[in-house]
Amino acid sequence: MFRFTTGERAELYNVILQAFGAANERLETALGLDEVRARLRTVGWLDAIHDDDLQEALRKLREWQLLDVVQNHAENYRTAEEYERRNLQYSLTRRGEAALAGVEHALSVLAATGALQTAVLEAVTDRLDELFVLLGDPASSDRRVFTTLQELEGHLEALLANTRAFNGELQRLLRAEGADLATFREVKAATVAYLQEFLRNLDQRGQAVASAAQRVEQRGVPLLHERALRGAELPPLAGGDPAPAWLERRQARWEGLRAWFLPADGSRPRVEQLHDVARRAIVTLLQVLDRITESRRRSSSAAQDFRELARWFAAAPTEDDLHRLWSAASGLGPARHAHLAHPDPELVPSSSTWAEAPPVEVSALLRTSGRTERFTRTGKVRDIGGIKAARAERARKERAELDAAWDILGTGGPVRLSAFGRLEHAVFERLLDLLGRALAVRPDGIGVRRAVTSDGRVEIVLRPCDGGRAVLRTSQGRLEGPDYLVEIRSPGSRSAGSRSAGVRMSMTEEAG
Repeated sequence: MFRFTTGERAELYNVILQAFGAANERLETALGLDEVRARLRTVGWLDAIHDDDLQEALRKLREWQLLDVVQNHAENYRTAEEYERRNLQYSLTRRGEAALAGVEHALSVLAATGALQTAVLEAVTDRLDELFVLLGDPASSDRRVFTTLQELEGHLEALLANTRAFNGELQRLLRAEGADLATFREVKAATVAYLQEFLRNLDQRGQAVASAAQRVEQRGVPLLHERALRGAELPPLAGGDPAPAWLERRQARWEGLRAWFLPADGSRPRVEQLHDVARRAIVTLLQVLDRITESRRRSSSAAQDFRELARWFAAAPTEDDLHRLWSAASGLGPARHAHLAHPDPELVPSSSTWAEAPPVEVSALLRTSGRTERFTRTGKVRDIGGIKAARAERARKERAELDAAWDILGTGGPVRLSAFGRLEHAVFERLLDLLGRALAVRPDGIGVRRAVTSDGRVEIVLRPCDGGRAVLRTSQGRLEGPDYLVEIRSPGSRSAGSRSAGVRMSMTEEAG
């Protein structure tokens, strides 16, 4: 199928297929010899070409089953020459279309650059939320379900393709050698910053996609695919019903979504593996940058230093110069322990030479620091048991306060924001953090905003309310703003009844 990409005439074969591809875009499925010649100029072929060479190229493409030829019986021909030139009409076969698409895809992959785009994760979440709303409304259009599902699969495919491409480029960057050090260092530093920005709130975005997929599955994935199939309006085929193959592809795409964010077997989601790959890449890049910085700080290696020293020794004019050079290079000057005495000097006569006298112990620190060891009392080991216990107790206390705050804020269903009334300041700060996360998220088609905490344990849902103002009071002041319908879900909180009772008690105290 791809034999046209090699050989002496590969460029001519390629532009001929591109000419037929450009004609297909204009809904021109068949071209004569003169039309093929005219189309060659539109795709960049400006060299002169003889009719025999063009016909031979078309014949080879027919032989490879990339082009098909038919006779044009609808034309009126005035001369035999005109009949020869205009009778045959060429068009792309299915193999030709596939071969052209394969080459164009290969070129696009070579020219493309991968990217880690958090906006794609948010788009996937938005499409899942939209499907959840559409499935809950029987009056919604099946065509709308189909187009939304197509957008979801497109975003997911873009995420996978960009991730694969970026990971490949990242691994090639880690193995890159011989590049200009200045450019190399700038690229790696920018890549580290890019990865760190991508990892920010990645867990939260992945958890949001998983939660949205679970909500859609509660409505039923088979129902989703059935309605999308009706909205697709597939044309009938001579080979049979296209619906089973279409549904099978949709199910495979959904399983791919689950594998990335919500594996059915309980294994680790692939988005977390991407998290690990990015972190390992950051560590590796920083290590490479440290080595580059260290190599810049040192102008030459130890081997080069010794070679240069050998040249100096070879060029020294006298033996005295050799001794001076050795002293300057090695630092092995006169002994610094001549002042040391024997433990019992009376046993060693002053007239004894050093070669005959017993040895004297020399401190190892004398060469490096110029002083001997001083033996003192061993330092007392610090007992950190009390510090560890205090830190553990403080962590348990903070965790208990956090669980208590989520327990108080859990609504068990939609309630008005104004129903919270007066709150402890610590609980109010948690509520304010949740409201800030929700208001930072773009609302869906019906105005609903969803957000989760960074650990994914608590979810808040904000729905627009019919006007009104909400006033929340704490010991340090009051907050006034638009009223919303708020629903806060915490897996470890109390029952819905007790939470609702807590909200009603708060409202009663506020009225009092």
